[in-house]
Amino acid sequence: MDQRVRGRIVAAVISAGLAASLLANGGGVAIVGDSTDPAEAVVVTTPSTSKASLSPGWQDSSTNTALYGGGLWLNPDSQPTAAVARLKAAGKTADAATLGAIASQPIATWLGDWWSTSLLKSRLAGYVRSASVGSRTPVFVTYAIPDRDCGGYSAGGYTDAAYLSWNRTIADSLRGHPAIILIEPDSIAMLGDPHCSTIVAGRLALIATVVKYYADAGIAVYLDGGNSHWATPDVMASRLTAAGIRYARGFFTNVSNFYPVNDERAYAASLSGRLGDKHYVIDASRNGAGWKGTWCNPVGAALGENPHLTSGTTPLDAVLWVKTPGASDGTCNGGPKAGTWWDAYALALVKNRR
Repeated sequence: MDQRVRGRIVAAVISAGLAASLLANGGGVAIVGDSTDPAEAVVVTTPSTSKASLSPGWQDSSTNTALYGGGLWLNPDSQPTAAVARLKAAGKTADAATLGAIASQPIATWLGDWWSTSLLKSRLAGYVRSASVGSRTPVFVTYAIPDRDCGGYSAGGYTDAAYLSWNRTIADSLRGHPAIILIEPDSIAMLGDPHCSTIVAGRLALIATVVKYYADAGIAVYLDGGNSHWATPDVMASRLTAAGIRYARGFFTNVSNFYPVNDERAYAASLSGRLGDKHYVIDASRNGAGWKGTWCNPVGAALGENPHLTSGTTPLDAVLWVKTPGASDGTCNGGPKAGTWWDAYALALVKNRR
C-alpha cells in the first residue's frame, strides 16, 4: 500500500479510538543512578512496582527517588563491556582500561527490530532477573517505529500492526518490574523534516496508543523531546500532547546529541512548563565537549558527566547515558553503520573528556 495512504488510514483508525482509550488511568515505573555531583545527592528508596499500589496521577506526583529507588542497572552484556573483554583477550590492556570509563557506567539498553519475538522475551526476562539483584532499574529505549528515521541512516522499523504487537510484548514482559522506557528517539522532533511530511498524524496517534500500553502495565515512559537546538518548545509541546504525554512520566532530550546539559535544562524547563511541569531526563553520554559542528560522529566529542538520578527537587529526574558512547551514528566521518561499535571513537571520547 502507498505510504501516504497507509499513513492516513492509520491516523484515522487510531485517532478514532484514542480519545476513549486515553480516559482510562495507567500505571508506571522509572529510573535511578549514582550521582557524582554532591549537589545532586541520591536518596535511595525501595521502589513500588505493583500497579495496584500506584495512585492515579502517580506519573506526575511521585518523586524520582520514590519511583527509581535502588539505582540504575548496569547491563553486563553491553557493547562497551564486550569491547573491554575483547581488548583484554588481545593483550591491549591499556585500551581496555581506558574503555572501562564507559563500561563501568549504566547505559540504556536499546530494543529494536533486530530480535525475534521469542528472543526479545528471553532477553527481557534475563534483564529483569539481573536488575532485580540490588533492586536496580533498567533503562530501555524502543527503536522500531514504522518509517524510522524517515529514511535516514537508521531507516527501518516495523509495520504499524507489528509495532503495536511488539510494544505489547515489551509491556507485558516488564509488567510488575521496575523499568524505564524511552520511546523512539527522534520520532517526534524530526516530524518537521520534509521526508516525514506524510506520516505526522499517524505517527503521533501510534505513539499515543503505545504510551497507554506502558501506562496500563505500570511502566513509566518518556517521549522524544528533541533538543535545545531543534524544534521550539511550542512546537514540541503541541506534538507531545498529541502523542499522549498525559499518560507518560515526561520526555527526554539530547539523545545521541552533543549539546551541554545547561542548554538542555533551560530548553527542557521551558518545554515542561508548557506541559504542566512534566518531568524529563537528559542524555549526557557524549556532550562533554559540547556541540562540535555535526550530529554524526563529530571529531573532538567527549564523554559527558556520569549518569545519575537527581535529588528530585526539580522536574529533571536524571542525567543518563542513552546513546551508547562508542556506537557509531552512521557512515559519516569515517564511521561504520549506525549502532556498530567503534573502538577508535570510544577511546577518543574518553581521552577528550575534560
